[in-house]
This record gives sequence, structure tokens and C-alpha cells, in this order.
Amino acid sequence: MVRLLLVPLLSHIFFVALPCANGLTDLVLAGIFPITGEGGWAGGAGCYPAAQMALEHVNTQSDLLPGYRLDLKWNDSECEPGKGITILYDLLYNPPQKIMLLGPGCSTVTTTIAEAAKMWNLIVMSYGSSSPALSDRKRFTTFFRTHPSANLNNPAYVQLFKHYGWKKINIIQEAEEVFVSSVENLESLCKQAGIDIVTRQSFLKDPAEAVRNLNRSDARIIVGLFYETPARKVFCEAYKNNLYGKRVVWLIIGWYADNWFQVDDKSINCTAEHLQTALEGHLTAESLIKNLNNVTTLSGMTTNDFFDQLRPRLDKSPEHTPGYVESPLAYDAVWAIALAFNKSIQELAKFGKRLEDFTYSDEFTARVIYESMQNVTFEGVSGRVSFTSEGDRIAPTQLEQMQDGIYKVLGYYDPFKDQIDWSTKYRDRWIGGKPPRHETLIIPTLRTVDRFLFWSMVSLAAFGIACAIACFVFNMMHRLRRHVQMSHPNINNLILLGISLCLVAVVLLGLDGSFIPQSSFHMLCQARAWVLIVGFTLSYGSMFAKIWNVHSLSTRAKKESKREARRSAGRSSGSFGSTTTFSEIRTFSSLVQIQKVESWQLYVVVAGLLAIDVLILALWTGINPMRLEAHRFPPEAAKDIEDDIEYEPLLEQCVSTNDTIWMGIIFAYKGLFLIFGLFLAYETRNVKIRELNDSRFVGMSIYNVVVLCIITAPVTMIINKQHNAKFVFVALSIMFCCFLSMGLIFVPKVIEIYRRKTGEHHDSKKLEDSLPSREEEEKHQKLLAENEQLKKQIQEKEEKVKLLNERLRQRATERARLTKEQVSKESGSASRQSLVSAQITQDRHSDSALPSSTGA
Repeated sequence: MVRLLLVPLLSHIFFVALPCANGLTDLVLAGIFPITGEGGWAGGAGCYPAAQMALEHVNTQSDLLPGYRLDLKWNDSECEPGKGITILYDLLYNPPQKIMLLGPGCSTVTTTIAEAAKMWNLIVMSYGSSSPALSDRKRFTTFFRTHPSANLNNPAYVQLFKHYGWKKINIIQEAEEVFVSSVENLESLCKQAGIDIVTRQSFLKDPAEAVRNLNRSDARIIVGLFYETPARKVFCEAYKNNLYGKRVVWLIIGWYADNWFQVDDKSINCTAEHLQTALEGHLTAESLIKNLNNVTTLSGMTTNDFFDQLRPRLDKSPEHTPGYVESPLAYDAVWAIALAFNKSIQELAKFGKRLEDFTYSDEFTARVIYESMQNVTFEGVSGRVSFTSEGDRIAPTQLEQMQDGIYKVLGYYDPFKDQIDWSTKYRDRWIGGKPPRHETLIIPTLRTVDRFLFWSMVSLAAFGIACAIACFVFNMMHRLRRHVQMSHPNINNLILLGISLCLVAVVLLGLDGSFIPQSSFHMLCQARAWVLIVGFTLSYGSMFAKIWNVHSLSTRAKKESKREARRSAGRSSGSFGSTTTFSEIRTFSSLVQIQKVESWQLYVVVAGLLAIDVLILALWTGINPMRLEAHRFPPEAAKDIEDDIEYEPLLEQCVSTNDTIWMGIIFAYKGLFLIFGLFLAYETRNVKIRELNDSRFVGMSIYNVVVLCIITAPVTMIINKQHNAKFVFVALSIMFCCFLSMGLIFVPKVIEIYRRKTGEHHDSKKLEDSLPSREEEEKHQKLLAENEQLKKQIQEKEEKVKLLNERLRQRATERARLTKEQVSKESGSASRQSLVSAQITQDRHSDSALPSSTGA
């Protein structure tokens, strides 16, 4: 370090005397190199020797700058903007006159100096500043750099993301302008590529909280933008927070020294082994700063020759020298200045001017130097050197990976082709054997009906359909037999058709994504609704039509029976003990039989119910058709959590817009339908009609259907997310209704036909118990009619008794009142008699006393 500090003084003494010795004119450059200091990039340790070597090589070229010699006056900025601007003032205001500025190397210092340099018409050539902000030509009007902009690495990052399939990334950055600008550009490119930035953390001095935030957000793919010293702090915190390993990959800047993590840094409490553990497998990206083809450059050296000559000039080994990697940029920067000066000398001579006469107020000479620099192009040790209109250099990006603590080159990104060339001898290597994922892999897993359950239910449904077909064949074969004909075989065929459709619906309910492609699933949803609802209406609706007809006939017969009973009561003697003979009463059964049951009446009822269903389903399908929607359950971790895989169960469901409204309409309509059918079945439970000889069994079937529907509907809603339980429960409920209905309606007919064919009359009584004969029906109806008549007679006699009792009560009351009045009269008469007697006695005494008085 002492050597580096003494060089400026010695070179100044040497070059002051040199013009006198060889007659050459010095063209002095102002130089700023970051060599010491803390927290920044100390790349001047490797770049300054390269610049000195370039000066020597340029000055030995006889055809370059003839009569001139390049000289350099420099100082150490310590990568501090304040120190850098102070050095600039010292260089500019102390002789000799400076024609151009070489450096600075740190973007933070360059930003300040490059913006101020235009005040002195000074062209700035930087060898190490990568801040994207420096590409702003309106702000930095005289700035050029051989170091590519940091933004050139961002397209390489994006291609890396695409190559490994990373769709979500995280960013942690140091709060410096160079990194802020670069992150903003990276965000823009990621947005265009459809890559999400999950979280963006920044820090000023201490990255501990930022790293903890990354860990809390489960960051996997992390882009880090910071200088070398903060990088050690970041990865020390990453080691403490276990933010590394097979599930995490870091992408950081590649222009650190190869052994930057092995530097003894007292500001962290992690060892080099800890840092290497956290860094294993991380990727770096840096602009390529050497000639890939190792061709002979303008200086007469190849890139390898350059490094061979540079190493003896270093104070430390290349691995421990910051800026060693960037040293070709400093070397080519000096050559670019020399070429620009050479061109400027020629241009100025046309106007009678000399380059050495440049002053800080000479705008013309500054413009000539600027245009000459803009047109510079040559093959340098860092690759092809040329500048864009913004003063930037375009170069390929080198991609490296740390493997066992050593950086291995994986490939190069070509900015012109926008692709990565992986044709190197090294291949990527990952801790887990494969690249980390940007997040836990969520594998959608379709929940399907258990195959054993599905095929079991399908087998039962197929058996049910076969039974329905057998019943249909039986119905058609014996449709002309009286016992079958009286039950309306065509209506029974509709019941069988509806049952078959319901059983087909069982199969449709069990189909899922493993059988039906998603593109056709909406058709399955529509088919389920149509088949099940139409099948239910055909089966239950046909039974409903039968029971409704029975109720209508029985109601009319009851009214007629009541009128007949009233007429019979009028002809009766009216006495309580009188009776009415059966020949005088038209029985209920005979009244019912007067009304002939027509099949078309039943067809009309079924057709009407079916028309309502078709209307509702057509509106539903046309307005809000059903579609497939997958219900997502919480992910379930894989058995091997190290695989970073979770399985997300999906349950396919048929839904539609406003499906709650449509289901409400269906349930309300069907609910009323079921309740009304139940009411009719209950009202006609004791009615038996010859023309509908299975009405009692139809009623029992209706009870069965209603009860199961009442149970099935709410239970299905409760177990809606349990696909196996729901399918089995619904399937069994449907099949139980179907089998029971077929058994109740057709088995008695089959038994009766079979017994009549085989002549088994000894069991006829049992058959009559299940299907009553006409005589029993008439007897039963006669008894019912007689019972009704007797009830009415009893009611009439009870009313007469009440009337007589009331009259007796009134007479007893009147009798009591008359008795009381008579007693009162008798007691009054006695009192008058006593008074009369007393008066007579008194009169008698008065009469006896009267003669005595006269004599006196």
C-alpha cells in the first residue's frame, strides 16, 4: 500500500523532467481509484496497476500520439462521494492542466463527479461504475465507461429464470443508487416476462432484518445486489436464518474477488466456512470483461498475456486483490482515451488548435474529444470496446456457480441474441440434485370416486335396469290379463322408464375427470340434471297420477254416498232402534266403480308434470348453463417433506351462475310435489278400486320415495365435500327407491300370474290378503256405509236426548217455582186468619162492655 501511495509523487517528479529530456508533450489525465476505505469496492488495488501498465504500453507506440506522452495524476477516493469530490477539486485546481478524467471506480462516487464534470468541460471515462443511472445522457453529458451497465445483467437474470422455470423471485438490495436503479430495471423486465417479484427488501447498513423478512416470506429464488463488504453480512445472516440449501438459490453480483467470502471481516461473527456453506450453489452474473477468443488485441497482447504481465505488479495474490477481475476494463479505458486523443489531435489541427492547449472553459475542444470518444472501437483485452449514444458499453454476461467453494463458469449470455450459450465444460450442480423451485410445488390431485365403490354401484344399477327391463317384458306379455290390465300397464311402463333413467343417473353421478375430459365435462353436468329430474318425474309422477286419480274418484264417491245416506235417512222411521237394509243403500264401492278410470287422464297428469320439468331445465340450461368448477382443499404435505412438494386435492363440481336460485326453484317445486303426493297417499290409504288394483302399493311406494327424499337432500348437503360418501349415499338412496318401487308394484302381479298358471289355489287366501277380491271390497264398502249411517242416527238420537233433557230441566225448574209460590200463599193465609180471629175476639170484648156503659 505504501508503494501505491508513493507512486504519484515519484511519477510526478519523473514526468515533469521528461519533456525536457525527450521533447515530448505531456497529456495529463486526472485519476481517481478506490483503494482503501471500508464498506465500498476497493477495486483500485487491481485497476490502478492495469492503468499504469496501459500508460506504459501506449507511450511505447510510435504511431499513437506521436510527440505526446500520456501522464496520470491520481488519488484514492476510498469509495466515498465526499472524498471523491474533494480529490476532483484538488486535481483540477492544481497544475498541471488535466485534459480528461479516468475513473472513478465506485458508482456512488462517479454519480457525483460525472454530474459535476460538465462544469469544467471534462470528459469522464470510468472503468468500474455499473450504475444504470449513469446512462442518463441528459444528466451525465460527458460520461463514458468501459464497465458495462449493471442493467446488462438483468436480461441474463431473466433468461436464467426462464431456463429454470422460476416464476417468482425475491430481491434484497443495498440502499445505493446503483442498486436501486438496477432493481427498477429488473422489475420492468420481469413484468414483461410474466415473472412475479414476491418481496423486495432493502437495507442501509445492517441486513439482519431484511434477511429475516425474506425467511418469513419463504423466499426461494433471491437476487442480491450489494457491495462486497455488505455481501458478507448478508450471507452471515442467511446462514443464521438457515436461508440456504437445497430449497434456496441466491443470484448475486459477479464482480467480487473470487475469495471475497474468505476475507477476515471483523464486522461479522461468522467464519469463512459458514459463509461458504451459505453460498454453496449460488449463481453470479457479471459483464464479460475479457476476450473470450483470446485473440491478439490492439496492444499486441492476448487476454492471458495481459494477466501474466499484471500479476507481478500486484502487492497480493490475484485472489486477494480487489479489482483484479475488472483490471482489463481499466487497461482498455486508457487505450480508449489514447485513441480518442489521437483522433482529436488530428481534428483540432484542422482548426489550428492543439490538444495540449485545452482549458476547462474550452467547449470546442471538449466537443471534439467527446465525438472522437464516441467513435472509438477496437479489440481490447476485455473484449470488443465500443460505446452507445449513452456512453455505455455493450458486452456479454458471464454466468458462474459456486461449486465446492470455487466459481465455475456455466455459460455466457449474448445480449444481441438474447440467449444463453451453455457450451462450457462445467454444468450446474445443486445440493438436492436438481434446481430449487420458486415455491413449494403444489400438485393438483383430483379426488375421484373409489373404483371399487364406483363399479359396485354401477353393477347394482345395471342389475336394477335389467330388472326394469324384465318387468317391462312381463308387463307387455301379460298386458291383456285382467289382473295386469286393471293396473294400467302403460303407466307402469312409464314408471319403469323413470326408474331406468334414475339408475342411469347413478352411473353419471359416479363419472369424473378420470373418465370425462374437461372440455366435455359441462355436457356431463347437464346430462346429470336432465336424466335424474326427468327420471324422477316419470316414475314418481306416474305413481302420483294414479294416486291422484284414486283420490278424485273417492272424493266424488264420498259426496255421492253422503247424498244417498241423507235420502235413506229421510226414508227411515227416525227411531233410534230402526235399521237400514243394505239393499236400500248404494255402497261406496259401487259408486266408485260407476266412474270408469280412463288412461288418458293419467297421461295428462304425467305430461303436465314433465312439461314443467322440461321448461325449468331448458331455461336453466339456456340462461345459466352448468360448467365444471374444481373445489380446492388445503394442500397436504408429501410424505417426504424434503421434496418440497404438497398435494392439493381437487373435487370436481358442477356449478352455474345463480345455481342457488335454480336449485331453490327445483327443490320448492319438487318439495310441494312430494308433500302433495304424501297427502293424497294418506287420504286414500283405505280406498280400493278395482280399476286401479295396485293403488295401495302405489301409496306405499310414495311413502318410501318421500321419506328417502326428505332424508337424502339434507344429508347430501352435509357430506357434499366427501365425494365417496356422497356418491354411495345418493346412489344407494336412488337404488333403494327404485328397487322397492318395482318390488311393490310388480312382484304381487308376478306372483298372482304365476299362481294362476300353476293352479296353486291353496295359497289363494294369502294372495287375497295382498290383493282383496271384489266381494270383499263391496262388503267393506257396505260396512263403511252402514257405519256412517249408524253414526248419523246416533248423532240424531243424541240430539233428541239433549233436547228432552233440556225440557225436563226446564219443567223441574218451573215445578220448583210453583211449589215455592204455593207455600208462600198458604203461610200468608194463616196469618190473615190469626188476625181475623184476634179482631173478632177484640170485637167481642168490646161488645160485652157496651151494655154496662149504657146502664150507668
